[in-house]
Amino acid sequence: MLKDGIYLARCKERNALSAAMNGHGAVYPEAPCRVKDREAVFERDGKEVWRCNAAYAELHFDLVKI
Repeated sequence: MLKDGIYLARCKERNALSAAMNGHGAVYPEAPCRVKDREAVFERDGKEVWRCNAAYAELHFDLVKI
């Protein structure tokens, strides 16, 4: 399980169309992600663009703690 913190989330999909089809278009190709209390919140330009639980984020994105 991901620990609370800020991560750089990179989509595992190889292109924007695949990311959009999987519901990750707002995050593609990468976006900052804040994990707190088992919830992952993805942002663009300081605004929330998508959220999911941390387990889903860990499974579907490459996450690097920043």
